[in-house]
Amino acid sequence: MALINVAKHEIHCKIVYYGAGFSGKTTNLLYVHEQAPPQAKGELLTLATETERTLFFDFLPLDLGNVQGYKIRFHLYTVPGQPMYERTRVAVLNGLDGVVFVIDSQRERFRENVQSFLEMQRILDALRKPLDKVPLVLQYNKRDMPQAVPVAILNARFNNGLRAPYFEAVASRGVGVFSTLRAVSKSVIDGL
Repeated sequence: MALINVAKHEIHCKIVYYGAGFSGKTTNLLYVHEQAPPQAKGELLTLATETERTLFFDFLPLDLGNVQGYKIRFHLYTVPGQPMYERTRVAVLNGLDGVVFVIDSQRERFRENVQSFLEMQRILDALRKPLDKVPLVLQYNKRDMPQAVPVAILNARFNNGLRAPYFEAVASRGVGVFSTLRAVSKSVIDGL
């Protein structure tokens, strides 16, 4: 839930990028941080293992202006995708205001994407934030790969009944990164 600091006239919102390991969550945040104007971003914190996977989270406070006299700051997090870090994913999801589910479009990663999506739904249900009540954006990443699953199939599996906005992306080149962020930010602000 958004944190409101009345004394400072600030609203802090938490957006979590969720998905299987190596789906492109950290790549999204790195691109946003690299391209955002200096006055609109904070320090990017990345904790990684020897294999350069996110171990805990990336945190990027992004100032997106004012709403009814309150300054809106988005705190962007990623979760580690590896199965052994489920407790960390639970902790990062706690208190979220919006979620971007990043899907690796490669055919051989389909099962991992499904498992990650089901886990996210289960965790959100346990946190009393069912997926149909949370601002959600789907990002179909790695669309440039030769074995990319067609968007229609991805939508049938991940967006069936949710009607969430979705974007095709190649996060390593910045394609779809800001469209995804704008969509989830707008959904979170609309929910305020």
